[in-house]
Amino acid sequence: MGEAEKKKIIIDTDPGIDDAMAIFVALRSPEVEVIGLTTIFGNVYTTLATRNALHLLEVAERGDIPVAEGSHVTVMQGTKLRIADFVHGSDGLGNQNFPPPKGKPIDQSAAAFLVEQANLYPGKVTVVALGPLTNIALAVQMDPTFPEKIGQIVILGGAFSVNGNVNPAAEANIFGDPEAADIVFTCGADILAVGINVTHQVVLTDDDRDKLEKSEGKFARYLCKILELYFSYHSEAYSTKGVYLHDPTALLAAVNPSLLTYTTGVVRVQTSGITRGLTLLDTTKKRYGEITEWSNKPTVKVAVTVDAPAVVDLVMERLMYS
Repeated sequence: MGEAEKKKIIIDTDPGIDDAMAIFVALRSPEVEVIGLTTIFGNVYTTLATRNALHLLEVAERGDIPVAEGSHVTVMQGTKLRIADFVHGSDGLGNQNFPPPKGKPIDQSAAAFLVEQANLYPGKVTVVALGPLTNIALAVQMDPTFPEKIGQIVILGGAFSVNGNVNPAAEANIFGDPEAADIVFTCGADILAVGINVTHQVVLTDDDRDKLEKSEGKFARYLCKILELYFSYHSEAYSTKGVYLHDPTALLAAVNPSLLTYTTGVVRVQTSGITRGLTLLDTTKKRYGEITEWSNKPTVKVAVTVDAPAVVDLVMERLMYS
């Protein structure tokens, strides 16, 4: 596969243990070229997300990849953020307290970087959004042509037809900034949403972790250090002996869309009340009589099934031989 054919991807990320895994899988995927990381709050605050992104690129010896720092507030300027440090540790990486990275983020904001790259390579850039969608919404607001210039936006988010993981209604990334999510889902870009209805089927088991530990791969060994806390959280929260591979599944959906199947429809996000953060899919099978907030909205693709064993195999293969 020639350089020209590689899919250019920007990972919008809040690292995060499974973000670290997704970033390493991306760097080990010959099908894609990672042209930048943009950072956002979610698993940690934005400043720490930037630090962790720079640290992970340093571990990977890829200091050539730019990191653009994202928003510190929601798209509506909200400062009360939901941070999942109880899942990922106070440092976001399993409480390992790694030394600070030597690298620095670029001067551009995440939204400006996204807009610039979409303009530089119209139709060629895929954004893999692994956190709340604030930066993407800001890019849409900054440049109204962004939705048609960006190649694709793969969103890790939503709980389509299953309970959420923040509360029964909402999944964490959408709940982190529901207004931003609604802007992005209705912006008209080529969007593929991978929700927890799918990612909860993709489990890395204790046996898989043992294999990673015994492998020679430096990424595998690094991840084994940070995975301990993630496993204990899953054991407590879900009574499961494994961890869900949310971020790697969304990343691999961008690399190889045939690992999943999709339905198409309009997605809106509830922005108030006890169902704030709910993602609702209108399969557009019925023509409603009234004009409503759902009428004439662009459709998006939503993942409905996943070849879970194939995803786990790919993750293992790319991490073990790094």
